[in-house]
Amino acid sequence: MNREMALEVEITPVGPASAGSGEGVRAASLAADLVALTKPRITTMVVATTLCGLWLARRELTGGQLDARTAAFTLLGTTLVVSGANALNMYLERDSDALMARTRNRPLPARRLAPDLALAFGLALSAVALPLLTFGVNAMTGLLAAVALVSYVLIYTPLKRRTTLALPIGAIPGAIPPLLGWTAVAGRIDAPGLLLFGTMFFWQLPHFLAIATFRRDDYARAGLLVLPVVRGDAVTRRHIVAYLVALLAVTLALVPVGVGGPVYLASASVLGLGFLGLGVAGLRPGAGDRWARGLFFGSMVYLVLLLAALMAGA
Repeated sequence: MNREMALEVEITPVGPASAGSGEGVRAASLAADLVALTKPRITTMVVATTLCGLWLARRELTGGQLDARTAAFTLLGTTLVVSGANALNMYLERDSDALMARTRNRPLPARRLAPDLALAFGLALSAVALPLLTFGVNAMTGLLAAVALVSYVLIYTPLKRRTTLALPIGAIPGAIPPLLGWTAVAGRIDAPGLLLFGTMFFWQLPHFLAIATFRRDDYARAGLLVLPVVRGDAVTRRHIVAYLVALLAVTLALVPVGVGGPVYLASASVLGLGFLGLGVAGLRPGAGDRWARGLFFGSMVYLVLLLAALMAGA
């Protein structure tokens, strides 16, 4: 298979109006495929966690004041760096994506885009994002964004074919965005920012292991070394429970550092125990892929409600 295959466009000799219409359709299709490279749903979620970090730092450190320019540059820069990282990830994983049912229709494995275009797109987004965050926000935020980009693209992505440790390694860049929001205001890394990082770090692990459980055949076919494929479901489910215990501890630790109040404490306790209970249910004999799907969707509900309670801050 020619990995450098160019985008194929069928040109039919038609009248001027039809030709113009066809060009418009092709341009819209190209734009849609470029957007798809950024994994927009994931990018939206990540930017939401950055906004949470900004919101909390504004409330805790500035008495509610936040420079609009700083906020805009932080959110724009985060959007661009995450989009760039996702595009580069898709470029590097285009062959394995072609082997998985859930990814084979992405622009590169489906051959709707040339790999060189995807590479250039990802590099361009990243090249704009890092200076924007470094000089438009502050050096600490720019440095953290660079660490997230490099570790996600050059460390996590190739390690997925070599070791199950790719998951906790990949959770590091995935946990940095709320810390970007915090450092954009604080200009430094401190306890609340680290706990926000820890919250996202430990949330990602059961979330992804749930996906890997009910998609294990897809991952095995693509040669990706995820825990359910390498060590089996029983080990995976014990890991999920351990990560959920750590997640509960980290989220509650936000209260002693002054970020969460009584309402947050109650919310985090109920949500965390409920999420943990859902994870423990997977230890029962007979818990199968239906349980894993429930854990995956439950993880999304948990995160939305937890962040909402944290930002309410009462």
